[in-house]
Amino acid sequence: MHTLIAEDLLLLLLDDEKGTLAQSDKIQPVLGGALLVELALAERIEVTDKAHLWSTAKVLVIDGPAPDDPLLVAAIAQVNEKPRSAQDLVNRLGKGTKEQLLARLEVRGLVHPVKGTVLGVFPRTAWPAADRTHEDAVRRLIQGPLVNGTSADARTSALIALLAAIGQAHKVVERGDVPARDIKARAKVISDGDWAAKAVKDAVAAAQAAMAAAMVAITTGAAAGS
Repeated sequence: MHTLIAEDLLLLLLDDEKGTLAQSDKIQPVLGGALLVELALAERIEVTDKAHLWSTAKVLVIDGPAPDDPLLVAAIAQVNEKPRSAQDLVNRLGKGTKEQLLARLEVRGLVHPVKGTVLGVFPRTAWPAADRTHEDAVRRLIQGPLVNGTSADARTSALIALLAAIGQAHKVVERGDVPARDIKARAKVISDGDWAAKAVKDAVAAAQAAMAAAMVAITTGAAAGS
């Protein structure tokens, strides 16, 4: 089954039984970052160098064949609107992406919606697993590098880097006797490694920066309201 990095990431972050989402407050930039990384791996975008000290690096589209996936087609169109920073783009690309991905995963029979309420009042939809076969295969791909120290290809490394950016790499694998700190350390080594071209690493870095900014905003808002 062919899936996007963003779809694999979402499956790993969903609780298979409860259908709730880990790190839901960071999901918009991380899914946007996953789409940007997918385009970078396909060599359809590049990140320019800063023109001067006070400018930001911009993301530009590289000519090439149109992607097969409609989400990536829409992502390229948005990138191509005008030069924007990668940090700006991950938030734009991530807007509404979770809902689109969940609908796709439901059609493929991987998750199913369960309607409910929070505190008996506020409606909520949970997305527990319907078929774990694909998710288990993805988990095995990241299990080797994170737990056993085996090598990972660029796509798997990108997935690990995105998980590490939201502190989830050690939570989505079966650690056995391996301490969580060792898994975190291996995830950081993979994130910082020479596994991909500059555009891919820049896209991952942008997702990390956007998530950090989102957390600052959440913390600041919580403090202001207390």
